Amino acid sequence: MLETLNRHWFLLVNATPASSDWQIDTAKYIARDLIYIMPVLVAMMWLWGSHQRTNERRHMVIKTALALAASLTISWLMGLLLPHPRPFAVGLGYNFLQHTPDSSFPSNHGTTSFTFALAFLFWYRLLPGALLFITACAIAWARVYLGVHWPLDMVGGLLTALCGCLIAQLIWNYQGRHLHLALSRLYRLCFAVPIRKGWVRD
Repeated sequence: MLETLNRHWFLLVNATPASSDWQIDTAKYIARDLIYIMPVLVAMMWLWGSHQRTNERRHMVIKTALALAASLTISWLMGLLLPHPRPFAVGLGYNFLQHTPDSSFPSNHGTTSFTFALAFLFWYRLLPGALLFITACAIAWARVYLGVHWPLDMVGGLLTALCGCLIAQLIWNYQGRHLHLALSRLYRLCFAVPIRKGWVRD
């Protein structure tokens, strides 16, 4: 039943040879490149910003890193334990994005982008979190549209991201202060020159 719905939803979203070139090209940009905005944004939050909110922003960055590590580990394990072929591997629909025929569930792109979005929603601000969540949904749509993922791969990515954020919060509750101090010392050691020159925040 669930697999039937998955296939039906996929065919509703998947592009066809009748789709215009600009639609395919736009979807490829969203599917492959839009995700890079997220780690750049998180890095900027650590390196720059007002002194008054430095700790808040860096706490969020650390939690995000923990959530990513947890969610991608879960995704990797699920891919090993519950392998699922991609649509083009079973000859369904059309594929417009080159990809290896490995397990599709859950989507690593979906897991990563939803983890960033949920991190901002849970641990920072509603507006940037909502914008990143919309971005994550666009990435999820594009990868289904181009034929490299099933819709339920993206639902799985969202649920995996939720689990990763939960694990990150639990780790933070027990070791957050120590992690912040240790990473701050490492940062000041590695970025001593840029900090001294005022290029990045202390």
